[in-house]
Parts: sequence; C-alpha cells; structure tokens
Amino acid sequence: MRRDVFQAIADPTRRAIISLIAIQAMTPNTIAENFNTSRQAISKHLKILTECDLVKQEQLGREIYYSLEIEKMKEIDKWLEQYRKIWETRFNQLDKVLTTLKKLKNED
Repeated sequence: MRRDVFQAIADPTRRAIISLIAIQAMTPNTIAENFNTSRQAISKHLKILTECDLVKQEQLGREIYYSLEIEKMKEIDKWLEQYRKIWETRFNQLDKVLTTLKKLKNED
C-alpha cells in the first residue's frame, strides 16, 4: 500500500526521525534511543517513512541503517515553494500597508 507523503510527515515523531537521520544514517536502535517509545513503535514509523520513499535502508554487515532520501525531500520542497512564494508576497503587501499606516499616524 502506498502512503501519502504528507500524512507521513504530519506525525511529529516521524518528523523528528527525519531530522535525526538527515544528519547521519542510523540504526533503528540508535534512533529509538532518542525517543521515549518502544523500538517496535520506531520500526513502525520507519516502515511508513520507507513506504513513502522519505528514507532508505542500507544493510551494512548485520545492521540496517536508515538515511534520508534527499530527492524525495526535494520534491516536497518544490511543491511547498509555490505556497511559500504566495505567503511571502502577502506578507510583503501587509508590511507595505502597515508601513503606510504608521506613516499616516505619525503625520497626525
């Protein structure tokens, strides 16, 4: 079953996992040490992130390491960029209105 990437990143624990493995690849046990939850719960989060292609697995010896899938993160960023531009434009317009109102108030 394919999962929706935005539902995956909506969960705060999964976002925290992404933040951790963005710095360096980690084993599930190492990831779990950073949370107040069971190793099984972390495995479930990792499964969801893997199904969404947000993280990838690499077998090194007997250990599995999880790392961030940069290309998928770039896709998310590209999609978000369109909204970022809209909000930046709106904030700039609001800033201009507030500056004008402040000038008018100072003239009184």
